[in-house]
Amino acid sequence: MADVNPTDRIFLRDAQCRAFDATVVAVDGDGRVALDATAFYATSGGQPHDTGTLSFHGSRATVTDVRGHGVVWHTLEGEDVPTVGTPVHGELDWERRHALMRTHTALHILCGVIYNTWGVSVTGGNMAPLSARMDFEFDPLPEGFADRVTELVNAEIAADRPIEISFRPRAEALADDDLIRTKVNLIPESVQEIRVVDIVGLDKQADGGTHLPSTGGVGRFEVVKTESKGKANKRLRIAVHDA
Repeated sequence: MADVNPTDRIFLRDAQCRAFDATVVAVDGDGRVALDATAFYATSGGQPHDTGTLSFHGSRATVTDVRGHGVVWHTLEGEDVPTVGTPVHGELDWERRHALMRTHTALHILCGVIYNTWGVSVTGGNMAPLSARMDFEFDPLPEGFADRVTELVNAEIAADRPIEISFRPRAEALADDDLIRTKVNLIPESVQEIRVVDIVGLDKQADGGTHLPSTGGVGRFEVVKTESKGKANKRLRIAVHDA
């Protein structure tokens, strides 16, 4: 397979993009195609991939998986697979994407609240549409922690803080300790331009995921359960509900 240029990942600049036009630049023979541009989020950083459809030449295939950091590969389900050079029209499953955006934004609000209140770092996490887990370096959890966090996060949602996206050179971004909120820096060495997600006045950190334009769209936040995962590692299971 010939080398292809990195995919233009539209979602990094515009998370509100629901449909787009692109061209197939590579096919791997297993029902996967790479495009010159995509709005489909590829699984990374604890956020799962988008789903949706690709339409081409009167056919429509379901996008069931999306992977890759440079070249983004789309796994298709359907009888037809487009060939290299084929123009395609992509449409996201917007209900799923929007639920993931609500969840991811809620997690950043949670990070900001915990970091600003207790100065504690994230040790891990994962999300699904409208539910997630996140681990923090607590030993032990403070008394009444779940209720206090729920109150603080919902207050930040109600404040409807704007969320801004910017890009910074890698060396400059990594020199700012506040931008790396995980215990271990998870940004691949190949990434030379760091995307920064800023919940204005609350939380600013390096992140490649999709987010709402402001905190008010999250809905209602709930800490479902707290768990101990060893010394200085406590897990919060959270849910996001309609307001």
